[in-house]
Amino acid sequence: MNELRYTPVNLGRWMIWSGYAVILLIAPLVFSKGGGLTLLSQMGTVMIFGLSYNMLLGQGGMLSFGHAVYSGLGAFFAIHAMNLAGAGALPIPTSLIPLVGGIAGVGFGLLFGYITTRKAGTTFAMITLGLVELVFASSLMFPGFFGGEGGITTNRVIGKPVMGISYGPQIQVYYLIAAWLFVCTAAVYAYTHTPLGRMINAVRDNPERVEFIGYDTQWVRYLVVILSSFFAGISGGLSAINFEIVSAENVSAIRSGSILLFTFIGGIGFFFGPLLGAIVGILFSVLLSDFTPAWQLYLGLFFVLLVRYAPGGLGSLIMLLLHAAKFGQFGRIAKPLGWVCLAVLPGLAGFVIGVEMLYHLTLEAANGSVKQLFGMAVDTRGATPWAVVAGLLVVSVAGWRKAQPVFADAWGEASAAIVLQTRNAR
Repeated sequence: MNELRYTPVNLGRWMIWSGYAVILLIAPLVFSKGGGLTLLSQMGTVMIFGLSYNMLLGQGGMLSFGHAVYSGLGAFFAIHAMNLAGAGALPIPTSLIPLVGGIAGVGFGLLFGYITTRKAGTTFAMITLGLVELVFASSLMFPGFFGGEGGITTNRVIGKPVMGISYGPQIQVYYLIAAWLFVCTAAVYAYTHTPLGRMINAVRDNPERVEFIGYDTQWVRYLVVILSSFFAGISGGLSAINFEIVSAENVSAIRSGSILLFTFIGGIGFFFGPLLGAIVGILFSVLLSDFTPAWQLYLGLFFVLLVRYAPGGLGSLIMLLLHAAKFGQFGRIAKPLGWVCLAVLPGLAGFVIGVEMLYHLTLEAANGSVKQLFGMAVDTRGATPWAVVAGLLVVSVAGWRKAQPVFADAWGEASAAIVLQTRNAR
């Protein structure tokens, strides 16, 4: 006899996805001034790129140095499709151009993935590095397709507006990117619950056991590379629409290294890690770069400190705090954590002031020794500013030495209480 089973609605999951959609909808209303829309659009494309990369690294344990090949080539095919559509030779709307990039990504995933996934581990990483250098060199050798050093330009406004949507205004481009971002996020999340998504986790953790039960690990990795290339190509297509230009930089090792860095910052062990990493990475590389030439130093130092003290990335920090809150222990660590943050702030301010003054002395000395810092004119050759820097660092070190042991004790007590609660609940 057939049984009717009732599965309750996962209210928490619905709330998370609904909240995610609401954030995407209202984000341009909150960050509407200046270059806010441009910044949000860039974040959206990089988020999709990060999700596709984490399908390899976080979920499959495949460290790739050449993932920009798939997004970049997808962007080139997308921009050529836009030019053909603008000339009337290809009947495709702008909203579907990312699919062209995705299909191109799949094509190159089929080609390059078969080569790269023949080996695993370090060998796989080195092959992908050689691959990205090969494609980058080819982009300068074949200007007919890649446009040489100047790249390929286009106009995203194709044909007549449909329901007032022409994709000329940046707000319309943002919502197109947001729609694709939501769809791609849902699709990648669904993939993680498929047999292939589970199997690539097993290949990552214990490939020998996977082979023992009859699976071809190379074939599993190959399929995941193809799927990942599809989403990377969609990211490239959206980037082509957003910037209306694609150049050799899109297929460079620098682009591949950037997404690797951003994904690690967010946390490769968490599904939402690449989303966080994309936000932080764009804030550093786009927003912060408008204010200081030392943004790469700050990004590198931030990455080093994060890997040193939180190897799981920002996602791990968030989950640890949520875990403490779940067991009612957040109140125990909140005050000590606040004191640690307060202790770090003076040192952070002193470090930033010192770096900015050093950069001014070495790179802008011809413009005089005075630099504007935080709305104040600072003489970088004077003794007083350097004394202030030293004082801030000393205060921060002293505060850290006093606050850190208290926080460590509070964290230890909270962890012990969580373990006890978990043990009693069994």
